[in-house]
Amino acid sequence: MRNEVDPAAAIAPQIYRLLRQAIVTLEYLPGQRLSEQEIGARFGVSRQPVREAFIKLSEAGLVRILPQRGTFVVRISLKDVANARFVREAVEVAVATAACAVAPPEALDRLGELIAQQKEAAASDDQRLFLRYDEAFHRTLAEAVECASAWPFIEDVKAQMDRVRYLSLPAASPMSLLIDQHAEIVKAIAARDAERAGDAMRLHLREILNSLPRLARAHPELFEDDEMPAHAREAASATFGRDVAPA
Repeated sequence: MRNEVDPAAAIAPQIYRLLRQAIVTLEYLPGQRLSEQEIGARFGVSRQPVREAFIKLSEAGLVRILPQRGTFVVRISLKDVANARFVREAVEVAVATAACAVAPPEALDRLGELIAQQKEAAASDDQRLFLRYDEAFHRTLAEAVECASAWPFIEDVKAQMDRVRYLSLPAASPMSLLIDQHAEIVKAIAARDAERAGDAMRLHLREILNSLPRLARAHPELFEDDEMPAHAREAASATFGRDVAPA
């Protein structure tokens, strides 16, 4: 995690973003205690903006603040991941179908550039860069339909998903597969085929349901002992022909 904080900008949001990235990429592991004093010293800031960042991380479901005990990174909840994916699918399928009607050619060109950049990141096995381009791809889609506010909303709900997405690369969800799924979304939008675009986005966002059971079995120390909600089991069965409950 880089230590640079811009003193000319609001401090707490910067600390939040840096800590969120560190948690998502498993630099801070589930169950690990976070110290306001240590993090403040690391970034050269007072404890107040760190405390504010902790509160926002708690709201995102990434840490748990226990009075008199401290702040701890939470384990990954199967239920929370599945619920975040459910909400994200509703928004992004709508974005993809709307893009078929209103996305300008330059937006499609930008999406193509991001796919090319993802291929380069995959070739160099740079997972962090790959996921950065992945986020840019989905943000560009929201901007293409003139609904840029959709992206901050998605960011708020997908924090738990992000840890699984990072953990799933490259073994559980090959980067080449995700690139192909992005390419199919763009092809459908370019063809102005709303049904195809919606189906392509739906399949893309359900990929996490395919990898999640394997990851929970492989890394039990990172996951809560909870269960998938019914909507996730139904979606996985409809898409992949099986249930998703970890065995």
